[in-house]
Amino acid sequence: MRIFSLIAVLLALALVGAGCGGDDNSDSGSSDSGQAADTQTSETGGGGGGAAQTLKLSADPGGALKFDKSSLTAKAGKVTIDLDNPSSLPHAVEIEGHGVEEESGTIGEGETTEVTATVKPGEYEYYCPVDGHKAAGMTGTLTVQ
Repeated sequence: MRIFSLIAVLLALALVGAGCGGDDNSDSGSSDSGQAADTQTSETGGGGGGAAQTLKLSADPGGALKFDKSSLTAKAGKVTIDLDNPSSLPHAVEIEGHGVEEESGTIGEGETTEVTATVKPGEYEYYCPVDGHKAAGMTGTLTVQ
């Protein structure tokens, strides 16, 4: 009887352990899926097909009202423009065109901000929406393939 009781307890523990393990695996699977998506996003920043892409942009460090790049290229899909501001002037970045109009927050010297938009093939304008900066020439063209 004692052996039977011991076997029954061990089987019950094994079943409970397997059930818990199954839950942990499904939770881990969900976490892993989220992590894989995050990793994929950062890995495809260089232009992976269909996944989010991150493009780097910087304001002129000397205070001129211009970006370091007058054109950017991306593939259709989710695109993020990362703006670095080494200038003492406040800046932001906005993407506009083909029904898209997305704007980042305004940042000061030494800060970064980003704007994300889902874009289709075509040309879009990006510019600094801070008063007077776009009119002064702080603009560029985002070409989406």
